[in-house]
Amino acid sequence: MADLRIKIGTLEFRNPVMTASGTFGYGSEFDDFFDVSALGGIIVKGTTLESREGNPYPRMAETPAGMLNSVGLQNKGIDYFEKNIYPRIRQYDTHIIVNVNGNTVEDYTELSRRLNALDAIPAIELNISCPNVKKGGMIFGTNPAAAREVIAAVRQAYSRTLIVKLSPNVTDITEFARISEGEGADSVSLINTLVGMAIDVRAMKPRLAAITGGLSGPAIRPVALRMVWQAAKAVSIPVIGMGGIMNADDALEFIMAGATAVQVGTASFIEPLAALDVVKGIDSSLDSRGFASVSDVTGIINR
Repeated sequence: MADLRIKIGTLEFRNPVMTASGTFGYGSEFDDFFDVSALGGIIVKGTTLESREGNPYPRMAETPAGMLNSVGLQNKGIDYFEKNIYPRIRQYDTHIIVNVNGNTVEDYTELSRRLNALDAIPAIELNISCPNVKKGGMIFGTNPAAAREVIAAVRQAYSRTLIVKLSPNVTDITEFARISEGEGADSVSLINTLVGMAIDVRAMKPRLAAITGGLSGPAIRPVALRMVWQAAKAVSIPVIGMGGIMNADDALEFIMAGATAVQVGTASFIEPLAALDVVKGIDSSLDSRGFASVSDVTGIINR
């Protein structure tokens, strides 16, 4: 068997495969399908300070080679997470990482401070694809100054491994990767969903109540792969790649482009075992080609 261990910050992962936030619940939803501790890590669904109802229905729609979603970060807030979710998932023998969201810098820092106190949460994924309500809805992750401000503030409030999740809806992804590294992030993850929409021509109305939503799935993989390749060349911190990974070969594309680890998202809606299958497939592929470890092929196209 190939050595699949990787490191992000001070954390060692048993393999490079994680689940993408918003596609795997809190992990326990998949207990009936497989032992989720076999994964390198689980990124739990987006968490906010206060409870959120999310966007009105319909908020998911299939598209060619993908799907749109406008769930709107529905969750019950950090208090509920601490009291009801955390005790249930803290026993997993894998890294549990919380995706952090907010509407202001203060939201992000307070939530990060709360999570810093939970000893079984060794890392957070800072989702900067959120609107800053104090700045008229400007998206943190598409404005360099706003991105720098929120990452720096969270870095001060949070002492553990910090992963910054980047928005693809920018002109130059490397600028935001460098900002993240410069403000002390231990890793960047990309890409978040692309903004898209779909219309029901028979009903003559948008398929999503919010009109636009986040596009994910195989349709975005070439774009995601290009951005991961660019980011990996621009920074020295580990890059976590995601975007339409459906199988081990897809994952290996990202790893060969420079990603240290990957996240499986939309595939889990189609096949609950998708993330586990990717782990097994990477191991089998490396072993069959005589590679001793996943690091042997990480960024191989750039050597």
